[in-house]
Amino acid sequence: MPTADAMNATTPGGLLLVLSVLLPFVGTLLGLVLGGRHAQRVALFTLVAGFGIAIGIADVLMASGAPVVYLLGGWAPPLGVALRADGLSVVMIVATAVVIGLIGLYACGDFGMPRGEREARAPFAFWLLLLAVWGSLNLVFASGDVFTLYVALELLTFAAVPLVSLDGRGDTLQAALRYLLFALLGSMFYLLGAFLLYGAYGTLDIAQLARAIRAEPITWTAAVLMSVGLLAKTALFPLHLWLPPAHAGAPAAASALLSALVIKGGWFLVVRLWLDVFADILTMPFAQALAALGAAAILVGNVVALRQARLKLLIAYSTVAQIGYLFLMFPLVAGLEAAQIDSARAIDGGMLQAISHATAKAAMFMAAGLIYATLGHDRVADLRGAGRALPMTLAAFALGGASLVGLPPSGGFLAKWLLLSSALATAQWWWALVMLAGGLLTGAYVFIVVMRAMQPAELGWTPKKIVPRYQQAAVLALALCSFLLGAAALCPVDVALIGRPLLVWVEGP
Repeated sequence: MPTADAMNATTPGGLLLVLSVLLPFVGTLLGLVLGGRHAQRVALFTLVAGFGIAIGIADVLMASGAPVVYLLGGWAPPLGVALRADGLSVVMIVATAVVIGLIGLYACGDFGMPRGEREARAPFAFWLLLLAVWGSLNLVFASGDVFTLYVALELLTFAAVPLVSLDGRGDTLQAALRYLLFALLGSMFYLLGAFLLYGAYGTLDIAQLARAIRAEPITWTAAVLMSVGLLAKTALFPLHLWLPPAHAGAPAAASALLSALVIKGGWFLVVRLWLDVFADILTMPFAQALAALGAAAILVGNVVALRQARLKLLIAYSTVAQIGYLFLMFPLVAGLEAAQIDSARAIDGGMLQAISHATAKAAMFMAAGLIYATLGHDRVADLRGAGRALPMTLAAFALGGASLVGLPPSGGFLAKWLLLSSALATAQWWWALVMLAGGLLTGAYVFIVVMRAMQPAELGWTPKKIVPRYQQAAVLALALCSFLLGAAALCPVDVALIGRPLLVWVEGP
């Protein structure tokens, strides 16, 4: 467990955390100044450089075995602001760099600057927003205090919302406004909770709050307010109403970004709050309540997905369901800690679920975009010919779906295995039943899509558009990442838990 002094001193390699946040925003500003065709070039260069920085942070963490820390201006909390990256942060930073890089490669086909034009609105906006989302996510993962996390969330919201309405249609503008409303309400609740914490404890630094927190009404109130605000941003059932129209209506690359990464920002903050800030006071009933909402999301989201007529709406409701799995980890961690059993497997299961979902869902949304471009529609009942025209894309969709179902050796399989074993070890068998039922429902709609896409096309049918091979390769690469994440079980080091404090949960009455 890192000491208080270690958490309040800049460590070697700490500057990489600053670069991981600043580089995407510098790229955004540079693209804005240069404009036109240069915005895409700046974005692609930034994606490559940012991936190198993410790998550098991971290398520093692995070498030191302690959190990577940078004190802004040299001032230690509570007067100053610290950036900190433990294993959870670094895993998310690296995964985000991989996913966003492949989304950027795919987007070159949809948002490449048209020949002969100096500037086009949608491509110009997309590349700038892509970098802004990336910088905001890195700030979410590396922030060391509650208020900086609020700033990061707001930056993420205002970068993500315009992605929904890039085409300027009325229905997508309406979906973007609904998304904005939920996000702003969530921010308001979160900020109220942060104010209460500052008033009670005189600091917003996560490490200092974790040591100072006491079980008293003001703390409970802050915990509830902040959690509700973050659940609205994460679109956990029943606060999911904004997600399906926003994700289904956005362009495929934007949908992939929103579903794979943006919603993970709010979830990661819930993890930070429940496992770090409020770890000593939050009880099993609270954890069970979160998981109950997750279970409802799994069941309702999958059932509604089965009823969808459009492929992108089906995938969007599947996202609602998959979000639910992320919240099953909380009572499992609580149960393991209460039984004095190492909670690493539950934490690892939740993190693997987040990463395997990010890679799989990005691949599925981008595959849906290529199918739409090829067929001219995305009606689930009439996908004939898609498999023959896009064999690589359909294979990617099937691999991503297999990971969501939890088939071995996918990352989804390992994540669900870790969560299932945690549920059985803590006698919480009802969560195991929910996961099994969710897997069966997910398998049903993945099977329907794949089988209909494999049917031969009508005689004389020709594709509406020939999609570039590199777009199909980007989709397949993401799907393979998701499917092969099960190999993480062979890793000799539990990267996610490097630099993590020991968790102490209080079992509820």
